[in-house]
Amino acid sequence: MPPGRRLRHGHDMARSRSGESVLQRAVRILEVFGPDSMSVSIGDIAKRADLPLSTASRLVEEMIQHGLLRRDSARRVRIGIRLWELASRAAPTRGLRDVAMPFMEDLHAVVGHHVQLAVREGVEVLIVERLSAPSAVVNISRIAGRLPAHVSSSGLVLLSHAPIGVQDRVLAGPLVAMTGHTIIDSRTLRTFMAEVRRTGVAYCPRFIHPDATGIAVPIRDPADQVIAALSVIVPADKHAASRIPALQTAAHGIRRSLGMPWPKTQEPRSH
Repeated sequence: MPPGRRLRHGHDMARSRSGESVLQRAVRILEVFGPDSMSVSIGDIAKRADLPLSTASRLVEEMIQHGLLRRDSARRVRIGIRLWELASRAAPTRGLRDVAMPFMEDLHAVVGHHVQLAVREGVEVLIVERLSAPSAVVNISRIAGRLPAHVSSSGLVLLSHAPIGVQDRVLAGPLVAMTGHTIIDSRTLRTFMAEVRRTGVAYCPRFIHPDATGIAVPIRDPADQVIAALSVIVPADKHAASRIPALQTAAHGIRRSLGMPWPKTQEPRSH
């Protein structure tokens, strides 16, 4: 076969009739997987990725060959070890997680419930690390899971320090409610964010679940920019606010380890 013919054939294989590249289709396949979709059938992958079954099958097999995906004992498809290895090796939050983990472990020993580290991705909050316990209060968030920024304590800390454009996108709504305590009024949310910036604490009783209170504080980098949020999820009772000093101490330690002195903050108002 002439070289020119091979080149044209390769180009045809790289893009679908709609002009979509193989990489774009592969990314859509990877996006099928999540905390609630760790094991997926080929049929479901094709449906959720909006691909013909034959295309999905072919791409999945190629990705399995490269270790990006794998099949389990039930012949369902899962994320491959190679993909996990590459992502972990180059994760942009790896340094932050390494610094934060000793302080998170100490904080977890004190609160006995959930301790989380989160970053903002657009208008959502992404959980990058979590410590928990079998007897801990209910918590719907998971590592690598996302939530709308306005519903969680971590998200509200990060949203409060986000660029104005990001804040405006969230405030423009719609603001979904997880419980009757979730803030879904834009004016109230704007006031709440101003209070978070003033006190350095987001105190969110029953925002996500009626039995749980989320409390979060910011973590800043050496340039004094908020890069993450440290939070605890504890029972929604009269003792919840007593965890704030321990949370602030842990965040203080992380900040010092990142090379930035800890600023003075005002005490949060009673909730």
